[in-house]
Amino acid sequence: MLILTRKPEQSIIIADDIVVTVLAVDGDRVKLGIKAPVDISVLRDEVRREVGGENRRAAYSPADRAKMEGMLRTLIRDP
Repeated sequence: MLILTRKPEQSIIIADDIVVTVLAVDGDRVKLGIKAPVDISVLRDEVRREVGGENRRAAYSPADRAKMEGMLRTLIRDP
């Protein structure tokens, strides 16, 4: 992990096209501004983890799996 010290209005650049700027520091909170190309996903870590967990739960739901297996059996029997 790279650790940098920045003051408000100072930035770091990642891969030539992502700019992270410190906008404000208030006690234990830091406000960041991020400029990135539209094809780059920028998510808070807790949001990414929550979405990933929901995706895993949906993908491995026993009811969904049973329903999909039944659909596949029907397709194989009745092409």
